[in-house]
Amino acid sequence: MPLTEAVVREQLAHCIDEHTGLDLIAAKAIKAIGIDGDNIAIQMQLAYPAESRHAAMIDGVRSRLQKNSGAKAVAVAIETRIPAHQVQNNLSPLPGVKNIVAIASGKGGVGKSTTAVNLALALAAEGARVGLLDADIHGPSIPMMLGISGKPESTDGKTVEPKIAYGLQAMSIGLFLGEDTPTIWRGPMTTQYLQQLLTTTHWHDLDYLLIDLPPGTGDIQLTLAQRIPVSAAIIVTTPQDIALIDAKKALKMFEKVEVPVLGIIENMATHICSQCGHAEAIFGEGGGEKMAENYGVALLGQLPLLRAIRERADSGHPTVVAEPSSAAADAYRAIARKAAALLSLQARNKSLGFPNIVIQNT
Repeated sequence: MPLTEAVVREQLAHCIDEHTGLDLIAAKAIKAIGIDGDNIAIQMQLAYPAESRHAAMIDGVRSRLQKNSGAKAVAVAIETRIPAHQVQNNLSPLPGVKNIVAIASGKGGVGKSTTAVNLALALAAEGARVGLLDADIHGPSIPMMLGISGKPESTDGKTVEPKIAYGLQAMSIGLFLGEDTPTIWRGPMTTQYLQQLLTTTHWHDLDYLLIDLPPGTGDIQLTLAQRIPVSAAIIVTTPQDIALIDAKKALKMFEKVEVPVLGIIENMATHICSQCGHAEAIFGEGGGEKMAENYGVALLGQLPLLRAIRERADSGHPTVVAEPSSAAADAYRAIARKAAALLSLQARNKSLGFPNIVIQNT
């Protein structure tokens, strides 16, 4: 059977993207097909970062075509173009930022900030340009976790430059205050300052800006969800029933303001003993999975309660960069890829012409 583009496309329709669940044709991931006798050249394009999986994707496509199409040689190249996605209530997207993703929990003590930091680093490790805004005005912890300090600089007297840590662009009120200085503000003032912090930071061509929201679902969180142009949200919870109750409230809050929820991250799913490695579900099990099923959202992943994760965050060297080959870092990266892939399936914001990031792997 002679090689034709129709034959090649038929085989590519059997290649499933592990992150979106769609085949490459349905996902519109095939941008060009070249055929020269028994040789095939494929140009793929992904709308989310997944650098660590490019080689596996290429091998899968090459193997399928060589086995089923009769091709002798198959060359596959992957590029990544991350688009801007629609935001709620026709709000204007933030200059220099393609997508804002809110990280919420509904309650404190579930490891939301640690998760947000490692998730941001994981997205960057997969090839995206990422920023992180510490929106917990009353309890900023991002500076400590990223090992950054000192007041941000301004080059024009109007905006401030984000701090750079491990390739991330980061901003927090904690950079303007001392570690022992409390923020004694009422809700309206807090909301106003946070919006100012967000809009006066000179973000540089970000694919994703993660906002670590304060815990809870009160006036502050609701106002922020209504006024900040958010592409999507991620809910962090533990398997514990009391945490799940508040996580459900956070999910419903985003539904009310028409912000899509990409899914749920179940943190502290199992405790891993630092001495013997024994795993135990001390906070219960199956809670995050059940919640995801009940509300029709994805369970993005489950993270362990591991002493090393806490120690790395406290020292300013988060797990994803301190132990990039660890099982915990792999879990963060898998969650980051899945969340970004799910966001890539949403409607795009066509009103802005942002510059594109291009990552190639041949």
